[in-house]
Amino acid sequence: MAREILPSELWKRIAPLLPPPAPKPKEMGCGSGMTCWRRLQAWHDLGVWDDLLRILLEELNDAGRIDWERGALDASSIKGKKGGQTIGPNPTDRGKNGTRHHLITDANGIPMAVLVGPANQHDSVPFEKLIDAAPGLRHGRGRPRRRFRKLHADKAYDFRRCRMACRVRGMLSRIARRGVETAEKLGKHRWVVERTFAWFKPFRRLMVRYERRAEIHLAFLKVAASRICFSALGWSCAGSCPQPHPR
Repeated sequence: MAREILPSELWKRIAPLLPPPAPKPKEMGCGSGMTCWRRLQAWHDLGVWDDLLRILLEELNDAGRIDWERGALDASSIKGKKGGQTIGPNPTDRGKNGTRHHLITDANGIPMAVLVGPANQHDSVPFEKLIDAAPGLRHGRGRPRRRFRKLHADKAYDFRRCRMACRVRGMLSRIARRGVETAEKLGKHRWVVERTFAWFKPFRRLMVRYERRAEIHLAFLKVAASRICFSALGWSCAGSCPQPHPR
């Protein structure tokens, strides 16, 4: 029997976000592979995975599990076996095709937003897009919150435009300076984003990219981020799911 990919409790959150099924001939009880791909694509286009991640983050925020004091962001490369969109030669892997996962987390390592880009794109290019991708989260009355008090990043983001992007959004930038600060000093707060990248590794579909279409790979990445957030709520998941907690 195949291992359950998504827990039933997580499906209860997904179901209200899905469009009503269109009339169709009777299919196999488990659904065909092509049907699954079409659903993944269609639901991504409708913003289902963005809505799911936002709902789970709101639940975590209501439970006091989002730490707004500090955030951290970074990027990680994987191989891109078949080429396609947002694929490029990886300068750290002898020019082989690859793609980059861009991630921003809170101080506990909760994934707030994810993006996909080519491996030859500098980490700092999608900096503003990544921090703006984090959804606004409501907690009681008042305006939704999406900004951290401080944002930590490594020397790859040591540019004036990155610091200015933080300033205009009301955040203090804690970006390591090339030739001045050591990685050890920043690692006191930035290590959480590296740990979160490790939490994505059990999702084997994300360790090597086979999808030529960027939106399909991004959909898988957002589903994995939602699963990590779901695990942080304390629900039991099949397989080895991380349980994020402060260090």
